[in-house]
Amino acid sequence: QVQLVESGGGLVQAGGSLRLSCGVSGRTFSRNGMGWFRQAPGKEREFVAAINWIGGSAYYADSVKGRFTISRDNAINTVYLQMNSLKPEDTAIYYCAAGPRAVTTAGLYNYWGQGTQVTVSS
Repeated sequence: QVQLVESGGGLVQAGGSLRLSCGVSGRTFSRNGMGWFRQAPGKEREFVAAINWIGGSAYYADSVKGRFTISRDNAINTVYLQMNSLKPEDTAIYYCAAGPRAVTTAGLYNYWGQGTQVTVSS
């Protein structure tokens, strides 16, 4: 059984930085993609970033380009989301997900973590 656990969320002031981690355990074959999504109160879940374990191709939502960086450490099955220049609009619960490949559509991912809260104060 695949299990994903996010960590690193917290409270930060606007302009600050935060790094989220997602540890993956269990059967991961045929699941080459990892994604980060977020959901703010009263809003739909939205794509943030995604990356492939093999190849390392990465994708970002327009709202975070230039500020966020997704990366992975294959040796320890961990995916990171480095968030810089944070804005109040980034406040949300952040989820990591695993799927066949890195895509922007949440419905194409098979496994999800429990989420970690990120709050950015102005």
